[in-house]
Amino acid sequence: MPVASLTLPSPAAQAERLVALGVHERAGLPAADLRAAAVSAGGDALLVVHPTLAPASVLAPLLCLDERPGFVVEDMTDVDAFGPIPGVEVPDGPVYTVAGPDRGDELANWSPDEALPAIVEAGRTPLTLTEGIAWLLQCPDVLERTACFMTIGSRLRKPNGRLDSRTPALWISNGTGRDGRARRGAPKVGWCWAGNRHTWLGFASAARRDPLAG
Repeated sequence: MPVASLTLPSPAAQAERLVALGVHERAGLPAADLRAAAVSAGGDALLVVHPTLAPASVLAPLLCLDERPGFVVEDMTDVDAFGPIPGVEVPDGPVYTVAGPDRGDELANWSPDEALPAIVEAGRTPLTLTEGIAWLLQCPDVLERTACFMTIGSRLRKPNGRLDSRTPALWISNGTGRDGRARRGAPKVGWCWAGNRHTWLGFASAARRDPLAG
């Protein structure tokens, strides 16, 4: 993938993008708060609205590829219940940043169970689902048909305390099955089993998360 496609816009430009999409309204935040947060963000930082304010079900329809809006698969009605896994600390506050997001192509054809230890050993942290969506809102071209990614920083915990076997991912719909032909080519929030491998799914990660003032 060309390096330019992975380059984040400036934090100020990211804030304006979120305002243009109406993320601030959905999150109950003044536009000025997003712009103020951008002022204190670093140059390689991705702005992320806290998932309690802007969950995946709210953000996914704002994704867009070739004028096709994003969506959550029909059998993931509990998408907003997927929270950070142990070891993933999401900063408090309405807006925080993620530094150095990476698609994790080198881990393609690994299972989530195999990839997580490798990400941690490399000193990085797996992206959560809402962080992955936030990245695509700023850089839609990061998502390619043969190179999409999982966001294994988010998992669903069952009432018995065990993790649900599903792991969330972002890819491009083929328009088959319940997706429907009209959604072919649309960005899609879905899931894969924790023990399965897919040649076209990497594992998105970041260098760190940082809280922001404002």
